Amino acid sequence: MATIEPYETKSGRRYQVRYRTPDHKQTKRRGFTTKRDAQAFANTVEVSKLRGEYISPADGRRTVGELGPDWLERQRGHLKRSTWAPLEVAWRLRVEPRWGDVRLVDIRPTDVQAWVVELGETVGATVVIRTFGVLASILDDAVRDRLILANPARGVGKTAGTRLPRKTRKRNVYLTHTQVDQFAAATGEWSTLVFMLAYCGLRWGEATGLRVKDLDLLRKRATVDENAVAVGSEIIVGTTKGHKRRTVPLPAFLVPMLAVQCEGKVREDLLFPDGDGRHLPRPHNISGWFDKGVQAADIPRVTPHDLRHTAASLAVQAGANVKALQRMLGHASAAMTLDVYADLFDDDLDAVGAALDHAREASVPKMCPPA
Repeated sequence: MATIEPYETKSGRRYQVRYRTPDHKQTKRRGFTTKRDAQAFANTVEVSKLRGEYISPADGRRTVGELGPDWLERQRGHLKRSTWAPLEVAWRLRVEPRWGDVRLVDIRPTDVQAWVVELGETVGATVVIRTFGVLASILDDAVRDRLILANPARGVGKTAGTRLPRKTRKRNVYLTHTQVDQFAAATGEWSTLVFMLAYCGLRWGEATGLRVKDLDLLRKRATVDENAVAVGSEIIVGTTKGHKRRTVPLPAFLVPMLAVQCEGKVREDLLFPDGDGRHLPRPHNISGWFDKGVQAADIPRVTPHDLRHTAASLAVQAGANVKALQRMLGHASAAMTLDVYADLFDDDLDAVGAALDHAREASVPKMCPPA
């Protein structure tokens, strides 16, 4: 049990509480002006020990800056480099400058909320959510390690956690068959890559990561199991976004184009390399071939990812169901496909209404008109 002892200071009598931590180490807390305050603290310590909620005051004085680098290093072990890199940037540029010197016990939910609002004035919702996630995850680990009792960024009990901005999904842009043809013709040597993106639904990194060995032109299939993602000025090759290999169908018209693309290459060669045989970088600026092709073709403004949306649209128009579309695009579930492309299935709702009408007419006798 804790013991309370008085001691003298220049400003008068004070009290200290001696107690043992759950790991049986003796420690003390000084500076109480009354014995009642000391006793209240001692009672709190004993109750927290019994409940398994004891937190060492010394642990609570550790700073976010002490914990951040170790947390970041732990993420490196299970995240792709392309996923880890934005977290490192968020820590270095936004979390550490604001919270690095702040002690865990000094972090207040209202301070975190004010910081999130401040971030939202300079960066978009995606960056705000990612940056908040870094701080909140560091504090989650602090809770698990018993450095603090609760995470001030997540909320306690019935108290709401930090309110984050909502991400607004950009409206999907879909090209028609004719517009895809116009665009491909305007891109010259990259026309086969354009058709691959617009008819197979590949992400940019998946298409530029394809190798000759991934094609089975007899079966009209392509195997997708690599993703080439730019991290800064470097292109990192890893698994696909869902970490799963998938097979996508190749339209017959694309087979001879791909055959030409394979000429002079060995099995391990990239299907769409740059001039030096390396992975093709993503075209980011208006001086690149992609944007020049868009302008020359006089089509709606699109990005490489919009061609993936186009593939989904053309597949639905051709009669593909949700499950087939999910497999082609590599989504985790059909529900995710519906969430992203709900607008493509509006006609299905009309079909449901018509089917119900036909079923009713077939099963319910027609009512006689009123006399």
